[in-house]
Amino acid sequence: MVNFPDFDAELDTSGLYCPEPIMLMHNRVRDMTSGSILKIIATDPATTRDVPKFCNFLGHELLAQSEEGETYLYFIRLQ
Repeated sequence: MVNFPDFDAELDTSGLYCPEPIMLMHNRVRDMTSGSILKIIATDPATTRDVPKFCNFLGHELLAQSEEGETYLYFIRLQ
């Protein structure tokens, strides 16, 4: 079993496809404070490419990334 970091907020984008998960992430991080950790749940395989790019572009830290069946989990620390 993988130990994931504690998180401050969760965003479930299950069933949504690009670009919706990233758009929802943009909206969610606006409401959060620097240093907070956001857990993202996704089912779109494109998020394996999009979430790391999102973090690199905006300076957030991708703390953990996991694939469990058809579900993808991401934990990011906000800049």
